[in-house]
Amino acid sequence: MNDAPIESARDADLRLSLPALQRAARRARELAARTGTALVISRGGVTELITPPAEALRPGVQERPAGYGDKE
Repeated sequence: MNDAPIESARDADLRLSLPALQRAARRARELAARTGTALVISRGGVTELITPPAEALRPGVQERPAGYGDKE
């Protein structure tokens, strides 16, 4: 196993994978808080359900609504 930090990887996709995972986790927490849904996580091999705190509702990534059926 390579002990070098992932930030020093030669492959750009690998280098940027950690920030992408962190963004995805933040968006999942925001969505769970907005919808009142618990998150399923694993800590030390134990599966847990957690309820995101209200501060997870801070503005995050904004996306344009999908225009299903709309012609662009």
